[in-house]
Amino acid sequence: MRALISLAIFLLMAGSFLHVALSDELSFGNPSRTEMDDYFIANGQRQTGANNIVAAVLFDYRGIDTLGEASVLFVAVLGVGLVIRRAMAPGSEGDGERGESP
Repeated sequence: MRALISLAIFLLMAGSFLHVALSDELSFGNPSRTEMDDYFIANGQRQTGANNIVAAVLFDYRGIDTLGEASVLFVAVLGVGLVIRRAMAPGSEGDGERGESP
């Protein structure tokens, strides 16, 4: 019974995500222009010295935000590495020894 409820919840969520992804509410490929777009295009090269406006926005205008995102990714990878290292260490529960004394 529990597996049936889990399957029903999964199918309901998957159907909801599929409905949103395929609906016409999201206009992919036809974004609306804003004042900020025009500002970056008009002033990006002069203010940052970068020819690529995407790189200018990512590293110059939003540099602190990008540094924060990189820090979060680094900490996540470090945490996963430490968990895997501990799980593979001799004498840990996951190394295949079952209560045997040396």
